[in-house]
Amino acid sequence: MSRQHETSGFPESPVFIAQSGVLSGQRWSIDRELTIGRDPMCSLVIPDRQVSRLHARLTITPAGIQLEDLGSKNGTFSNGEQVIDPVILNDGDEIQVAMVQTFIYLSSDATMPLETTMKPSRLKSRRLRIDMRSRRVWVRGTEVIPPLSVPQFKVLQILNENPGEVVSRQDLISQVWSDDVSQGVSDQALDALIRRLRERISLIDPDHEYLVTVRGYGFRMNNPEE
Repeated sequence: MSRQHETSGFPESPVFIAQSGVLSGQRWSIDRELTIGRDPMCSLVIPDRQVSRLHARLTITPAGIQLEDLGSKNGTFSNGEQVIDPVILNDGDEIQVAMVQTFIYLSSDATMPLETTMKPSRLKSRRLRIDMRSRRVWVRGTEVIPPLSVPQFKVLQILNENPGEVVSRQDLISQVWSDDVSQGVSDQALDALIRRLRERISLIDPDHEYLVTVRGYGFRMNNPEE
């Protein structure tokens, strides 16, 4: 029997969150070994022919949560790199299964409350609200589902922490991407990230521009009070 929707887990359990793909929006606490694949007996069932019957596995080890590809036909990827040997996951890693289902790994469910109706009262004054602990975003009272990707959330966080101020392109790139990666990130890559973030927000509130482009310099947040 599939256990796709089982998310109870123990406190502080790591969490796997499905983003783009057929499982979008679902969450799993990793408190035991989890198998990923097309077979109905897998812990995380992805009903897509590009996914192998037994595709990948998450295992609890002393070093952390280990991701292992089980000889799948179309591969398992961590942050864009194909998983050949087992890897230990880090907080915020993006996992793709056969390039048809994307997951985000969070190291603790203490940072991702599972009750989707929770709306922190301390965040009620603005149209767009961010809960840093859970990494969740609401636009005019509606939660952004599925959750934003890690880079999308980082952009929103940086701009939201500097209300009314223009954040330069270079500052955004250096803060969103790690030091060893940011040197190779182009303006086009940042623009594409901003565009996708705007599209996610506009699905809820198409009549307001939250992320304002300041030509020749960077971006600022336009987040008025409700």
